[in-house]
Amino acid sequence: MTATGLDVFDTTIQKTNGWLDDVMHVGGWPDRQTAYRALRATLHALSDRLIIDEVAQLGAQLPMLIRGLYYEGWDPSKKGLKERHPEQFLARIEHELRDDGRFDPEWVARSVFEVLAMRVSQGEIEDVKHLLPERLRHLWPDT
Repeated sequence: MTATGLDVFDTTIQKTNGWLDDVMHVGGWPDRQTAYRALRATLHALSDRLIIDEVAQLGAQLPMLIRGLYYEGWDPSKKGLKERHPEQFLARIEHELRDDGRFDPEWVARSVFEVLAMRVSQGEIEDVKHLLPERLRHLWPDT
């Protein structure tokens, strides 16, 4: 018997839990709620920084539930932000996590980027990194 009665939903729940487990493990966080918040904040900061085509290409490789949180609140009519400094990008993550002092925004970004690098095709990760200013690329693991 399935949990939801729909295989597509059960599959995406299973995949999403796998992603959250990876974020928990890499980030060293104690629970899925914390991993979810870190993943959401980083994906929002990243989608705000990318051009529309790249937002869509990255989104296509995310499980359905994670894709939903990735696009949550995203406005495609706004052009990608032009943050040139890691501090600006990290401030976006910190702003989203502002009510919880347990988060170091650089560690959050690095942890989520490591999971993205594990779970998204290397070609797509290289495309995303190429669109980021060089000073932001150092937040990604070496591939």
